[in-house]
Amino acid sequence: MVPKAGRRLGLVSYKQDFVVDLTSIDPKITSVHSMFSLGYGTGLTLHGLLAKWKQDNKIESARTFSYKELIQAPVGSKHGWLMAPIDHPEDEAHCLISGTGLTHLGSSAARDQMHRTADNAKTDSQKMFEMGLKGGKPNPGIRGIPPEWFYKGNGYNLVGHNDFLEIPDFTEDGGEEPEIIGCYIIGKDKVPYRIGFAVGNDWSDHPMEKINYLWLPPSKLRQCAMGPELVLLPSFKALEGECRIIRGDQEIYNSGKLLTGEEHMTHSLANIEDHQFKYPQFRLPGDVHLHFFGTSKLSYPNRPPFQTGDKIEISFSGMGPKLVNYVKKLPSSSAPVVVKDQLPLKYS
Repeated sequence: MVPKAGRRLGLVSYKQDFVVDLTSIDPKITSVHSMFSLGYGTGLTLHGLLAKWKQDNKIESARTFSYKELIQAPVGSKHGWLMAPIDHPEDEAHCLISGTGLTHLGSSAARDQMHRTADNAKTDSQKMFEMGLKGGKPNPGIRGIPPEWFYKGNGYNLVGHNDFLEIPDFTEDGGEEPEIIGCYIIGKDKVPYRIGFAVGNDWSDHPMEKINYLWLPPSKLRQCAMGPELVLLPSFKALEGECRIIRGDQEIYNSGKLLTGEEHMTHSLANIEDHQFKYPQFRLPGDVHLHFFGTSKLSYPNRPPFQTGDKIEISFSGMGPKLVNYVKKLPSSSAPVVVKDQLPLKYS
């Protein structure tokens, strides 16, 4: 949250009617990342720090903000607004965003339909989904089958609650993907630490992916949203959600029931995390990792194309208030990006 007093870290009260200003307890604590670093240096988890502050009566005596006002505030409000609940506060390039697809029991149908060819042969998406069914939940201590994996970008692509999701000038439409995000920080010991979970919108380009499934990687190079809260969820077994898209006063899409969590997935959380962090370059101390776990339903092609101002609402049980974002379609342009040449020779 960023009120007049600058960037701050807040703790939502159990009644969810106010936010405790943790920065007023310790001015150095202005982000989840800085709080993790403080706890890491003293051997305390986030839970441990909060418990200590509560025991010392620091939570009760801290400054508070109205949660209702923060939830409703537009980005840039002079009274403060909600940022993405976790990022890298010093360098957005050290917040890496990725995800896995075809992880949910209900996810293969939409992807298979999107990629199906005229001869109705089994698609690569269906084959990968079936691989997950067979080997995505290995016994402890055994490495399972890798899930589909994609790179989303870095902290530059990340927006929070009530912010805009852009449809770039080089594409015609966007596509929401209501998901849960796993949030991690790499310790000085190069060990990934799971900090918590958040509601996410993996903003993508499904029309581009439909043309050819090999364009899935660039179709993911879009913004994404998370929030409003980072939830210190003790279990990721089963959650129920919903996605709504609203244009003016009219609902133009409703997902119905969305199911996520390990009980509804083809891959276990441990298997997804193993195949994320087995790569040494993803275990660099201090880095933040945000990983989308996949979804079971997409609105595309069951709605009209997005327009500027369309409102997307995503909610999941036990994950705090709904995540709200607004579509912003940039003017179309086919002008290429021109690279400036500093080489000594010119090439025809």
